[in-house]
Amino acid sequence: MKTGAWEIRVRGQVQGVGFRPFVWQLAERFGLNGSVRNDAMGVLIHCDRLPDGFLAALSAEAPPLARVDEVMANAIEAAGYDGFSIVASGGKGAQTRVTPDAATCLECLAEIEERNGRRYGYAFTNCTHCGPRFTILKALPYDRSQTTMAAFGMCAACAREYGDPRDRRFHAQPIACPDCGPKIWAEPGGDPIRVTAERLLAGEIVAIKGLGGFHLACDATNSAAIALLRERKRRPSKPFALMGTLPMIADYADVSESERDLLADPAAPIVLIGGRGGLPEGLAPGQSTLGWMLPYTPLHRMLLREVARPLVMTSGNLSGEPQVIENQEARDKLSQFADAFLMHDREIARRLDDSVERAEPQMVLRRARGRVPGTIPLPDGFGAAPQVVAYGAHVKSAICLIKDGQALLSHHLGDLDDALTWEEFVRADADYAELFAHRPVMVACDQHPDYRSSRHAAAKGLPVVEVQHHHAHLAACLGENRWPLDGGQVAGIVLDGVGLGTDRTVWGGEVLLGDYRGFERCAWLRPTPLIGGDLTQKQPWRNALAHLDQAGLPDLAERLFADQTIAVARMARDRRLNSPLSSSAGRLFDAMAAVLGICPERQSYEGEAAMALEAMAVDISSGAYPLTTSAEGVIDPAALWHSVARDLATGVAPATMAYRFHAGLARAFAGQARALVDRGAAQAVALTGGCLQNALLLRLLLSELEGYPVLHHQRMPANDGSIALGQALVAAAQSI
Repeated sequence: MKTGAWEIRVRGQVQGVGFRPFVWQLAERFGLNGSVRNDAMGVLIHCDRLPDGFLAALSAEAPPLARVDEVMANAIEAAGYDGFSIVASGGKGAQTRVTPDAATCLECLAEIEERNGRRYGYAFTNCTHCGPRFTILKALPYDRSQTTMAAFGMCAACAREYGDPRDRRFHAQPIACPDCGPKIWAEPGGDPIRVTAERLLAGEIVAIKGLGGFHLACDATNSAAIALLRERKRRPSKPFALMGTLPMIADYADVSESERDLLADPAAPIVLIGGRGGLPEGLAPGQSTLGWMLPYTPLHRMLLREVARPLVMTSGNLSGEPQVIENQEARDKLSQFADAFLMHDREIARRLDDSVERAEPQMVLRRARGRVPGTIPLPDGFGAAPQVVAYGAHVKSAICLIKDGQALLSHHLGDLDDALTWEEFVRADADYAELFAHRPVMVACDQHPDYRSSRHAAAKGLPVVEVQHHHAHLAACLGENRWPLDGGQVAGIVLDGVGLGTDRTVWGGEVLLGDYRGFERCAWLRPTPLIGGDLTQKQPWRNALAHLDQAGLPDLAERLFADQTIAVARMARDRRLNSPLSSSAGRLFDAMAAVLGICPERQSYEGEAAMALEAMAVDISSGAYPLTTSAEGVIDPAALWHSVARDLATGVAPATMAYRFHAGLARAFAGQARALVDRGAAQAVALTGGCLQNALLLRLLLSELEGYPVLHHQRMPANDGSIALGQALVAAAQSI
């Protein structure tokens, strides 16, 4: 027991999670007098003494959504405390974290089922431990007056709950009930849930307003409805996300324990789960997994209960544009897709897509609702890092802020070629800066001068650090794994689509030796011409032609792609017309897919061919295709292609060939990384780049690297979604 008055500072994810009522209850238990409040730094506690166990309890017993980073206590002059109170928050802006939106908790789900309860069937039921946060937040500190709930005055009953520290809704900022809160309605009219369910069961498409935007929904068991949605949205094959309860999902998939845990996480992400159990092929053509999520709001829960079957829940937007969030915007833009609407009148402060993740192996494919704006602590050695903002890549764009020992990676923003996505990017830049009182002294960006994000960085009027694309990938992996600033160099296996290299060629399949401060390119795929430039990302046959010709197999290319404009393509390559050299692993995947007949003419979405190739591969331990490596570090796939040609000629199953391709690539790159560790040049191996979202490739690499220290992405995307994090860390490292 320490006597005298004390001031206690708690930093971390401690606003909007019920931390103040939790402190009040602790104070009651320990018999303390004083106060607790939110402010720009986190939570501030004043108390008249410091009993043993109080500081430890602040961390050990914190509310479910809280994350406590630091608790500091300092003696202060005594004040005349009378009881313990929760006082109003002070100051705008924050150096604390903001809590992401959280799925409805079990207590609230039970409450909407209570027929005699006052929140029976209420679509906006929430409490301190669940509900909207970031999607309704306009400014910090997190108080109701600074959220989109400010428009809804509390009724007397809600006010009593809000003011009672013993109630689980004490200071729950989005608190509401049918008498005073937001409302839902259907267009055309009728009972919102019942009418919407009837329309879905009749095979119609309904636009549904949720937490971070609108979804387009249809019956996931109805092939005709799925085909209609694909036709209207002009989305021929990209997988649709599904929503179902756990029992529904278990009817169609063998859900593992880790997948169940991830589905039930408060973030409620879309989780990729194997098997389709009789569901229509049209949900995810050519794929072996389906993306499932649980109903994360009461509205979704009630709708699923009414339809009693899983629903497609895909982003409500025009192709390439950001998700729609406003009611009139939805009527204007989504009427061409939707037969009806399920609306509500709570404003969405910022649009957030659903996060997409895997449980086995653990990885994040898209970081958005439920995960953002969670931060990660900077690794050891970055304590003196200044405030930095980084603007990421051109596609899968995101923004990263460094401040006060934390890195905050924004939500997924999308492809900056689209004008509305660009507007959203600029808006997010201003939004995050204002919300978190961020005042950068330098900016970081990709070294590609034509990226919109790079031009945006140059226009900020601050010192700019240009970071090579694959160095940023490497730094992002190091940062996520909290590799120390002076932890030594690592061997980075970086496999992705395209990124401008320091030699001005297009990179994409490298082994780098480096750290935050710099790197050396030690091995790389043999450069192959991208015949047609950007067309190679859409037409896989072009990649196959380039690789087969380079391997001395032109006759095979002519036989496989006789219907394509091979002569024109070869002429362009020979004259070096729009045919830059590239070491891209992503384009190598496309080439192999095309040779096996997977969408050789055109991909309808990015990664379609590679994802189908992964789904085709059957792990039968059937060996690996060979790739040779020169003394200079050039990894040549020519031998791979000759093996492929022999397997094609002898009728080897495509599934076996797809597996051998993955295994050969993993073996070749892992061998180069192991050599760097063996000779003492590298302290560990880091796996990064968009190709590392291929679960089979990741497993094979981990197997090849067994016994070596390996870093890989688990909480941040391996693709360009985390490039901004790497850029920010490189810039910070160079400034220290």
